[in-house]
Parts: sequence; C-alpha cells; structure tokens
Amino acid sequence: MAAKTTKDTKTANDSEVRALLDSRVDACRAKDIDRLMSLYSPDIVYFDVVPPLHIAGAEAIRRNFLRWFDGYEGPIDLETHDLTVAASASADAAFAHMLHRDSGARKNGMEREMWLRSTVCCRRSGDTWLITHEHISLPIAPDRY
Repeated sequence: MAAKTTKDTKTANDSEVRALLDSRVDACRAKDIDRLMSLYSPDIVYFDVVPPLHIAGAEAIRRNFLRWFDGYEGPIDLETHDLTVAASASADAAFAHMLHRDSGARKNGMEREMWLRSTVCCRRSGDTWLITHEHISLPIAPDRY
C-alpha cells in the first residue's frame, strides 16, 4: 500500500473541514443546539454582529445560538456560498471563509433575508476537527450611513 502524499493529506483535511462546516449548517437549520455545540471547541472564541460582539467559551456560545434560534418561527434557511478552505497537510489547523444567506420566518412576523460573511478557524484533536474561532460580519452600504 502506498504511503499518503502531502497532497493526499491536504485534500483529506480540506474534505474533513468542509464536512464539519456542512454539519454546522445542517445543525443551524434544524436548530439542533447539541449537535451544533459538538462541533465547537470548549474554548471557542466568537465574534458576532449583535451584542455581545465578543463571546468566549462553549456555554456563552450556546446561549448566543439559542437566542438566535429563538428569533425564528420555524427552521432557519441557511445557505453557504463561496466557501474557501485552507487546510495544510502538516498542521492540525485550518481556516475557511464564506458567505451565508440567512433567511426565514421571524417570530416578529417579518420574513427577512440577509447576507453575512463568516471566517472560521478549526483545530484537529486526534481524528476530530473542532471550530475554535468564528467571526461573523454584516456587509453594509456605506452610502446609507
């Protein structure tokens, strides 16, 4: 059996991180907090577009996601676009950036769609990739402010 090449390992790491991020979107759509939190490191650092802007630690992140989930009447329609993953073959770290389209029926009666930017850093521990840092930003039209 041939040994894995650096390119094979990089491709495998890239695929594993993409699968992690797909699982994150699926858990968000279903508002499955336990499945979602299983994808995050206990020492996660998160930057959000709504207060609190900086959140650290799994319990605080859990509360923030539950707040977000609670704003929707039903499932959250979350789509990932333009996903780019940079995973090295020699390190147990990777980062990704993407756009998300977030929409759905809000409890306040509004149907809303918004585009968000997301940057995610991941670390592998053993055979498991976990999200260790996430930064969400909201594009604005400067001429409106």
